[in-house]
Amino acid sequence: MRLTTFSDYAFRVLIYAASAGDRLITIEETANAYQISRSHLMKVVNVLTREGYLKGVRGRSGGFALAQVPEQINLGDVVRATEPDFALVECFTAGNQCVITGCCRLPHILNEALASFMSSLDRYTLADILPAD
Repeated sequence: MRLTTFSDYAFRVLIYAASAGDRLITIEETANAYQISRSHLMKVVNVLTREGYLKGVRGRSGGFALAQVPEQINLGDVVRATEPDFALVECFTAGNQCVITGCCRLPHILNEALASFMSSLDRYTLADILPAD
């Protein structure tokens, strides 16, 4: 499984915001720090704000900061909020047309693997992935 760029950027934004402490940071600043698309980053920040991981301040002196302490931001929850789906194979989708769906034993194994992946992420928080001081 490969996480989308959206989730990758979400983790980067959270790490950058945590590293800034209480200081408000901007999308422009973050985009420059990571050399990534400002417009894509705007979408990421909007989702993270809507999900309660960031707090945004509008206006000329605005920006964003963490809305929770890093120890409260669970990595599994961030992935669930930022990934569009967890359809590892066609038979996991609504439009499944795989001809062996009825007899295939792979979905059970892939569901188990996905559950293990998410369970591993659920054991960690943002605090666990922050750079050492």
